[in-house]
Amino acid sequence: MNDEELEEYQKQDDRFSEKAVNKISSYTDEDDMMLDILEIAKEYDVLPLPGKYYTFVYKAKTPRIQYDEYPLIACVGVYKWGFRGLNYHWGDFRNYTWEEVIGYTHVIYPTELDTLRSIPYQKFKLNI
Repeated sequence: MNDEELEEYQKQDDRFSEKAVNKISSYTDEDDMMLDILEIAKEYDVLPLPGKYYTFVYKAKTPRIQYDEYPLIACVGVYKWGFRGLNYHWGDFRNYTWEEVIGYTHVIYPTELDTLRSIPYQKFKLNI
């Protein structure tokens, strides 16, 4: 991402209205929350870019590992096998392999990060 693209990305408006956030936050089911979030955050990158934020659906392949099915991340690196990101639901860095991403990595703008962090849509699962 060049400097001009980065500047444009950082200036984007928050797409999540107060009404939408209140509706999403009123749900008790993470699946319902994620469906509404993805309906609003329609823009996606086929390949995530370091320095950008994303949310997506993930199904871990490693047996007996706990994972977040709906991560909210800051991408820090892209590799042949996948990508690495700071998962805001875990508060730690996690690796994501290409084959386990379901659909696309949906772009979250910097102005939306605090909004999405306030919505408890994380879905922690144990891969058995």
